[in-house]
Amino acid sequence: MRALVTGGGGFLGGAIVRQLLARGEQVRSVSRRFYPQLPCEQQQGDLAEPGVAERAVAGCDVVFHVAAKAGIAGRERDYVRANVEATQRVIAACRSLGVTRLVYTSSPSVVFNGTDMEGVDESVPYPPHYLAAYPRTKAQAERLVVAANDNTLATVALRPHLIWGPGDNHLVPRLLQRARAGRLRQIGQGKMVDSTYIDNAAWAHLLAADRLAPAAACAGKVYFISNGEPLPTWELVNRILAAGNLPPVTRRVSPRLAYAAGALLEVLYAVLWPDAEPPMTRFVASQLATSHWFDLTAARRDLGYEPQVTIAEGLRRLREALGEA
Repeated sequence: MRALVTGGGGFLGGAIVRQLLARGEQVRSVSRRFYPQLPCEQQQGDLAEPGVAERAVAGCDVVFHVAAKAGIAGRERDYVRANVEATQRVIAACRSLGVTRLVYTSSPSVVFNGTDMEGVDESVPYPPHYLAAYPRTKAQAERLVVAANDNTLATVALRPHLIWGPGDNHLVPRLLQRARAGRLRQIGQGKMVDSTYIDNAAWAHLLAADRLAPAAACAGKVYFISNGEPLPTWELVNRILAAGNLPPVTRRVSPRLAYAAGALLEVLYAVLWPDAEPPMTRFVASQLATSHWFDLTAARRDLGYEPQVTIAEGLRRLREALGEA
């Protein structure tokens, strides 16, 4: 199998690349820049630009479309370009070049409506409104991928929740940085939340690719992915802090105050610092104050997914990696 991983230089993309290589597959990555630590063929380019997706997809049997603009700050048009327009071009390239399998990395945030999500499955609908550009554009892209499924191109979308582990360049370093600076606060009492160790998230993508084919059970479907070990939000945060030899966060802010502060900061940053990330937003406040854990029945049934690394083992590996950093 020859596989393309878009965003192969990123946290999840790199893990997918390494797992594919470990089992002997041929792998190509396409990213905006070159990653010297990535041990596979690499192409550079913006997938929203004409011709970039076609060059990357050429000669491949399966595409893992992982690349995206994540985060809670930035201009709407940049999210549309990176998440929607790039996905449109990847789909078109798969069709024009005869690729028959497309695995798309989505997010549970595409169905977040601001309330608790407790044990929900894939039947939960998209909300009518979003509090941020990231979930809104990821939802648009997910719908494009699902709609593209037919008897020539089989597609599937995975929604891994809160990916973390060694090599994380998003969640873990931000938590550690804010904790060291004394700027980390609990929001509310802490609801139950799912998370996904990085190797499990990557493993789910390989399983999906292996099962995917026109008319397969997983074709044209979406799947929640997690460790299946929901924890109180602040217990998970404190265990990650402990892996970095930091004390637990104890100071607390009410969800209502955090939401109001987020609303104000969004306005200020949009006017004064449009490319900077506010310390709080309405979306983040809502996420931290609500439950997010998911029914994995469909992923287990259709993909054969079972988490390979427990949270406890993942935290041990994280502590080891942080100690060596």
